[in-house]
Amino acid sequence: MRLIFMGTPEFSVPALDALHDAGHEILCVYTQPPRPAGRGKKERPSPVQARAETLGLPVRHPARLKDDEAQQAFAALGADLAVVVAYGLILPQPVLDAPRFGCMNIHASLLPRWRGAAPIHRAVMAGDAETGVCIMQMEAGLDTGPVLLRESTPIGPEETTGDLHDRLSALGARLIVAAADRAGALPPMPQPEAGVTYADKIDKAEAATDWTRPATEVDRHIRGLSPFPGAWTEVAGERLKLLRSRLAPGEGAPGEVLSGLTLACGSGAVEITQAQRPGKRPMEAAELLRGLALPGRLGT
Repeated sequence: MRLIFMGTPEFSVPALDALHDAGHEILCVYTQPPRPAGRGKKERPSPVQARAETLGLPVRHPARLKDDEAQQAFAALGADLAVVVAYGLILPQPVLDAPRFGCMNIHASLLPRWRGAAPIHRAVMAGDAETGVCIMQMEAGLDTGPVLLRESTPIGPEETTGDLHDRLSALGARLIVAAADRAGALPPMPQPEAGVTYADKIDKAEAATDWTRPATEVDRHIRGLSPFPGAWTEVAGERLKLLRSRLAPGEGAPGEVLSGLTLACGSGAVEITQAQRPGKRPMEAAELLRGLALPGRLGT
């Protein structure tokens, strides 16, 4: 199969590797342009570009795909299929129509639940019991296309968005190879109209921890925002980034330190098992407590 691969972040890299290892001919890799990063703000290529160059694949990073020149250059590749994984640009209809079998997308949710930008975060934050990956035939709407393949997986009680991200990335890589191998032969399953939800982009303003909420919600909030942008709370004027947590027994005033890093919520309690101080590496609770003077009550 002659493929165009379109992706940008780390989530996309296993799919690129899997398609390459499966023997598909990757004609070109489309990704977002290099961005300033690090303290020196030096331009850094995307994870997909870095991996594509290691594999010896040609890379393009147009700023947009809406002009005729970009669309003609895409069509001129003569691809059988385009695979899209968190690319970052909206594909206009001429691009969607150019490959012989159109464009397939790896989406990290069980569509139609959690269409949109942050399906992994939102599934954890909402307390979903399971999630999964859908291979979708792309159309003009936002994640509205028919589903070609899907596979579900449970969300663990202490799993973070980072943990789930890695599992779903590997699952998506496996499914997209199966879908590419059967391009044109998979029956498209239209998404039902019932059960549509939207996974809005995560806003850093959401990250402050509200200890007045029930423990189940606080726990999901911490795990759902880990590792990025990271839920936080104030400890003696210092912003502590909360990375891992679990439900714990206990009751008290919201934000009250019950023992160690077990904190009371509006109802119930949450134990912080991993956190990060400003400018420091992530630490497990026992190590963190040795260098952190906890007040009797934490605030936001």
